[in-house]
Amino acid sequence: MNEFDRFVKHDLKVKHYIRYADDFVFLADDKNWLEQLIPKVREFLNDMLYLELHPQKLFLKTLASGVDFLGWVHFPDHRVLRTASKRRMLRRLAISQSRETITSYDGLLRHGNTKRLQKLYFPV
Repeated sequence: MNEFDRFVKHDLKVKHYIRYADDFVFLADDKNWLEQLIPKVREFLNDMLYLELHPQKLFLKTLASGVDFLGWVHFPDHRVLRTASKRRMLRRLAISQSRETITSYDGLLRHGNTKRLQKLYFPV
């Protein structure tokens, strides 16, 4: 994906770009500009890396509505755990109450606005 990073930054000149593994986000003020990037990104991924954009995972959204990325919904001033991530966490906690599981999820929850969940499931 290094080739993709270079393409995005140097060829497309995207200033606000976030990538983790094969998930990525472009941030911009101009919706039309973002829409024009989609075919270029699709072509590069297909031709150079033999990858395809998932049709149901391509979104154009405002920051105010939240950006769903890596299990969290990110807003300008906070982030909340995605509903599916929360359900998965609760299902796994119901199966295993091992110290490692609890510590892992407690660490995850410290990265967002999850005080209520922390109090409910990880009391001090």
